[in-house]
Amino acid sequence: MPISRISVGSPAEVGRADTLKAGLAEFISVLIFVFAGEGSGMAYNFVTNNGSTTPAGLVQAALVHAFALFVAVSVAANISGGHVNPAVTFGLFIGGHVTLARTVLYWIAQLLGSVVACLLLKVSTAGQTTSAFSLSTGVSSWNALVFEIVMTFGLVYTVYATAVDPKKGNIGIVAPIAIGFIVGANILAGGAFDGASMNPAVSFGPAVVSWTWDNHWVYWLGPFIGSAIAAIVYDVFFFSHNDGYDQLPSA
Repeated sequence: MPISRISVGSPAEVGRADTLKAGLAEFISVLIFVFAGEGSGMAYNFVTNNGSTTPAGLVQAALVHAFALFVAVSVAANISGGHVNPAVTFGLFIGGHVTLARTVLYWIAQLLGSVVACLLLKVSTAGQTTSAFSLSTGVSSWNALVFEIVMTFGLVYTVYATAVDPKKGNIGIVAPIAIGFIVGANILAGGAFDGASMNPAVSFGPAVVSWTWDNHWVYWLGPFIGSAIAAIVYDVFFFSHNDGYDQLPSA
């Protein structure tokens, strides 16, 4: 079981140059991702005068997030592993691929990157609202929780299959775009219902800057449950430990 390989690490690990560089890479990648994703939503609200979401708007959101995540993962992959998501980091921690010390550092960097991105958007758009994630009419918090669990499961399963599995071979080259594609596809599926976060950092920044916390717990609990299930399922059923158990590059 992957839980047996969980490593706490040590405080000294956090102070190492390579770990700090990895944390900075996560901060920058999340900033890039949230600035583009949240910014596209703010731009849509601006040009439509805060009109209702349309099918075209949903497609726009899916494409922007897919492209931005592809870039954000790619630019950090060789430095931090390109997690760009506390739920992805948690799934890799559950699988024994990152230590608890590095996990906490990544979480802090990712959350700060999201908050800074939203603050920059608020300043650069002359005070436009950074909209927090919310549930659509008729969608309960439990409906949204299931959505977030399933969507994040798909995301973290994709990470394991294309970036972590030592048998991945040349498919590892397309890992960033595959990860971007599954997020874009999930936004098309769940965006109209709960915003399709799959990423606690993406939800956290707008919530802090707008100070809106309605149902915010859904966007943490769902992704963390989905990522843990994906890590355990992939490890138990698909990893061949005789072929090695490589860690996702983190330095």
